[in-house]
Amino acid sequence: MRFSEIIGGLVLFCILAMASSSNSHNGLALEDVGSSAAGYDYKDALGKAVLFFEGQRSGKLPASQRVKWRGDSALTDGKPDEVNLVGGYYDAGDNVKFGWPMAFTVTLLSWAAVEYRPEISSANQLDNLRNAIRWGTDFILQAHSSPTTLYTQVGDGNADHQCWERPEDMDTPRTLYKITSDSPGTEAAAEAAAALSAASLVFKGVDSNYSARLLSKSKSLFEFADKYRGSYKDSCPFYCSFSGYQDELLWSAAWLYKASGDKKYFSYVLSNQGWSQAVSEFSWDNKFAGAQALLAKEFYGGKKDLSKYKTDVESFICALMPGSSSLQIKTTSGGLLYIRDAANLQYVTSSCMVLSVYSKTLKASHIDGIQCGSAHFSASQIEVFIKLQVNYILGNNPMKMSYMVGFGSKYPMQLHHRGSSIPSIRNHPSKVGCNDGYSSYYSPNNPNPNQHVGAIVGGPDSNDQFHDQRSDYSHSEPTTYINAAFVGAVASLLDESEQEPLQLLQINRTTNMSDYM
Repeated sequence: MRFSEIIGGLVLFCILAMASSSNSHNGLALEDVGSSAAGYDYKDALGKAVLFFEGQRSGKLPASQRVKWRGDSALTDGKPDEVNLVGGYYDAGDNVKFGWPMAFTVTLLSWAAVEYRPEISSANQLDNLRNAIRWGTDFILQAHSSPTTLYTQVGDGNADHQCWERPEDMDTPRTLYKITSDSPGTEAAAEAAAALSAASLVFKGVDSNYSARLLSKSKSLFEFADKYRGSYKDSCPFYCSFSGYQDELLWSAAWLYKASGDKKYFSYVLSNQGWSQAVSEFSWDNKFAGAQALLAKEFYGGKKDLSKYKTDVESFICALMPGSSSLQIKTTSGGLLYIRDAANLQYVTSSCMVLSVYSKTLKASHIDGIQCGSAHFSASQIEVFIKLQVNYILGNNPMKMSYMVGFGSKYPMQLHHRGSSIPSIRNHPSKVGCNDGYSSYYSPNNPNPNQHVGAIVGGPDSNDQFHDQRSDYSHSEPTTYINAAFVGAVASLLDESEQEPLQLLQINRTTNMSDYM
């Protein structure tokens, strides 16, 4: 073992030790920090992370619906344009369907299903995950109503945010937004292409006709995105493109090459390799690191002319790993990656997704790790860091609480989420209007009546502190893409879950999911 690798390992050990010390200071007995080393019940966490998506469903709910406090909603979406836009997912704690981040959510879920199929299958979650993916892809297929049309949003974000209503009572405008050849939005179209091509791989051996349809529509969306270039602006100020559209074009082309094997998509990522940038975040806006991770795998598979993608994804990892000579993203005193205050856990889970996929690539290619200046990190050391982040989310943190609702003995009770915070329509069938929702259910300092099991909130602040307040949407609101990235990150740890001591499982396993449905 080289000296730099020893140093890298010592730095990670110190990070773990600091987190342990911080936890002890906040009342967590040192022996409990064993959960950081031995792990949590990752199968339970995975199952709940996937279940969350059933609570976010829009449209006509199926008989198999497991989240029973939800009901049918938004059954006339698309009617003004005589197009069927029923279905899909509500984005977060509101009742708007934002197509761009929804597509990213589907891409992430599909990536997890592709990369960790055996692990997810062993946890008996593969069918549930496929159902979650299909609920999103069915909507995207409907939204791509012509070769040069993609509906990108349903609902007026400003009007929706003035109301605190259950989706089942919703009476705010279901305004439709779309991109066309005359009013393009390359980011949204390219992400939809990525989602469908990634999902086509998920269904390839399960429903070949559906898989072929997804791939065909993906190609159409990519052509639309690339031919009619223009930055997407319709979802501003809620989802604004800051990174431009080159990242989405590379991301979708990479997925199309992976799904189809068509050399024209390989030529595309090769000839546009100069677009690739070294970045320090992977998010609904910035897809560079994801594309780089996909294409670095191709590099190790023999396509050595894709070397810039390998270099750039390793730069991304070096920007995150404690002890790296090129560290850009710091961790809190409790050990959590901290990129920005608003919904920071979205960046934590998405970073872990990329780290897990790349560490897997390194191992499969028999590469001993990556060099970050004077520090060397093996794939195993990268996995230790992923585990630290996942365990922080699940409860090994200074607050001694889980940031996933329904996991552990302490978790957020005042989720910033309309449907969760208002009694279920099954128990309270009379309508709860805009203002009544705010006065009766948003403002009071009471736990939500419906536990949205599996929802991961925005997370703590830079001092590892979390205030369980419904009004604090930056920290207490869940989003689909936080959970989607977590699915892949936690799935990468499932092998370790098999080795957990019985007593640890008894400590960390929570009440059965069925108790909250």
